Amino acid sequence: MKEKPPGAGKESFGLVEVARLFQELHLSRARIFLDLGCGPGKYSLEAARQLHPEGKVIAMDLWPEGLNLLKQATVTLDLRNILPVLMDLGQSIPLKDRSVDVCLIANVLHDLACARKEKEALNEMARVLKPQSTLAIVEYKKIPGPPGPPLEIRIGAQELPELVEPYGFKLDNTMDIGPYHYLVLFHPTDS
Repeated sequence: MKEKPPGAGKESFGLVEVARLFQELHLSRARIFLDLGCGPGKYSLEAARQLHPEGKVIAMDLWPEGLNLLKQATVTLDLRNILPVLMDLGQSIPLKDRSVDVCLIANVLHDLACARKEKEALNEMARVLKPQSTLAIVEYKKIPGPPGPPLEIRIGAQELPELVEPYGFKLDNTMDIGPYHYLVLFHPTDS
């Protein structure tokens, strides 16, 4: 890939209340954590530390340089439960149906919506999530930046259920996780 995907290399991890985010994800019970649009993998690295002892993080992104940074970090930190995967989130996710306990998509859905790939991505998330699993979406609040993407492409917390629920999800909770971000939790409707 010659061009970076939108948002590649822009870091939001340090702007989010990470402890609160992961508290809401209840990873000690999860076996498979899917990080879509993982970039350099800071959320993946944190998830790997908190997962069930037999758990696995699958970190997917279209940005090879970000995945290489994640691979380097897994070696440095001796984390063997992370699998980085190069892929376009608008394509089929190479996982079995109903195989994922928690799927995180942090600051990526607005880019997918701009590229008109959100339908494919949300359909795939619904396919791979187990019944009674969690879809966690982190996005920038719909306020002027910086930091973050331009205001006109941000997805407000009130707009998100309307975008996500038609693909087989039900809203669980919405909360602020810092001055710039919100978290919305969904579960599959077949739970």
